[in-house]
Amino acid sequence: MAYAHTHTANPHWLPPKQGQEIDYVPGRDGWPLVGTTFEQLKDPHAFTRKMVDKFGHIYRTNSFGGRFVQLIGPDANELVLFDRDKIFSSEQGWGPVLNLVFPRGLMLMDFEKHRSDRRTLSIAFKPEPMKLYADALNAGIAKRVSEWSGKSFAFYPAIKQLTLDLAAASFLGLPWGPDADKINRAFVDMVQASIGVVRIPLPGTAMGRGVAGRKFLLDYFGREVPKRRASDAQDMFSQICRATKEDGTLLTDDEIIDHMNFLMMAAHDTITSSATSLVMLLARNPEWQVKLREEFAELGVNGDDLPYDRLNDLVLTDYAFKESLRMIPPVPSLPRRAIKPFSFGGYDFPAGTYVGIQPAYTHQMAEHWPDPEKFDPLRFEPEQVKVRHKYAWVPFGGGAHMCLGLHFAYMQIKILMWHMLRNHRIDISEGSGDKWQAWPIPKPRDGLPIALVPLDA
Repeated sequence: MAYAHTHTANPHWLPPKQGQEIDYVPGRDGWPLVGTTFEQLKDPHAFTRKMVDKFGHIYRTNSFGGRFVQLIGPDANELVLFDRDKIFSSEQGWGPVLNLVFPRGLMLMDFEKHRSDRRTLSIAFKPEPMKLYADALNAGIAKRVSEWSGKSFAFYPAIKQLTLDLAAASFLGLPWGPDADKINRAFVDMVQASIGVVRIPLPGTAMGRGVAGRKFLLDYFGREVPKRRASDAQDMFSQICRATKEDGTLLTDDEIIDHMNFLMMAAHDTITSSATSLVMLLARNPEWQVKLREEFAELGVNGDDLPYDRLNDLVLTDYAFKESLRMIPPVPSLPRRAIKPFSFGGYDFPAGTYVGIQPAYTHQMAEHWPDPEKFDPLRFEPEQVKVRHKYAWVPFGGGAHMCLGLHFAYMQIKILMWHMLRNHRIDISEGSGDKWQAWPIPKPRDGLPIALVPLDA
């Protein structure tokens, strides 16, 4: 039986249409109907640079069916992400992009509902379950690296399959089994639907495939929820099924399914992108492979696994990962919608204004990141961090919506590097990874061909 899913409207929701209230903001509306959508999709980073060069750090665009005000730079990031006055709705910002495929995931919640559900879900990211996830990650990554050893292969599809398998083990406590390809395809289709130009689920469109993928996953998770509530399993899904809210009640089936759908997507696609960018940058800067290898050796760990309680000792690995997130953030832009009037940069904006901030652009601003195209992990030494704007680096968002799974991401990346680099080097041919698809989540167009070469070869 298909699982019936319901969705209740958010009381903060504003009318969907935005009129001419922001005509006074400099910018472009583009072509009739499609606006600037195709131009942004073709090369979003070049588009942002061009608009900033012409209009400055506040400008207007018209894409994906609506007008946006883009606010550029660390001060804008702080205004929107810290959101001291509860002006900016994440649900209404992401809603037009994601509400048909990822409705009511944690990112599509605001204020008190978001705080309450985030607190409930945080049980799955406490130290004890994280130690169990670390064991599963060590086992799964070690096995896969042994299969990669001595081979040349496209890293992106390989790590994508591995992160899906790892998410299954850590989040669900089971291998995917015969449905693996369908589940993987469902997530791919749902993410691609987020940037589909046609915003209704017509057959043959990206949105049509995304909605079909969502239905498949609703049915899958819906069948599993009652079983997990009755179990004592310690995987993330089972813990969330048994988690209680502040009033002592359980999350509803709908809430659990939406949260798991979103968490699995985040653990799968964003970590895939982040791992790929780090591997590419380490391959292009082999001296940093040596530095990380030496750091691993200095831990003096007995055995093949990286212990959970030694993760924080990998300081240089932490810096390298942060620098790769600066250069290629997994979420290049973040939308919001103002539910109250606000002022910024000399402009007054009405309630209902759609707002975008651009982490990918901010991360390349030379006034905050000298020589921004250079891979330099030492930018993240404490002395440098202390003097830099706190919101100049926002790959995980910030404020109340800071990524709930960021510690899981750090853990998975550190364990991956531990197993890949202790006894191997990563080689890359010239031109590998030169061209990336920027949206919805960055990925190399060539799959990033690499060779994982044993050090004793």
